[in-house]
Amino acid sequence: MFKKEKGITLVALVITIIVLLILAGVTISLVVSDNGVIHKAQDAKTNMGNAQKRENEELQNLSNFIDEQS
Repeated sequence: MFKKEKGITLVALVITIIVLLILAGVTISLVVSDNGVIHKAQDAKTNMGNAQKRENEELQNLSNFIDEQS
């Protein structure tokens, strides 16, 4: 009698879009916030630069000490 329609319903489509929007919002906040990935990467870059400067200073001091002992 009645032909059964196949496919997704409008309600299922709307729910899927809402879930995707929520996930996108959470992801964007994790990337951009103060404790986000970008901020942590910038902090790591700064810390690495500072560590390299300290290491170079220590190596220079050690080199000077070795030269003085010779």
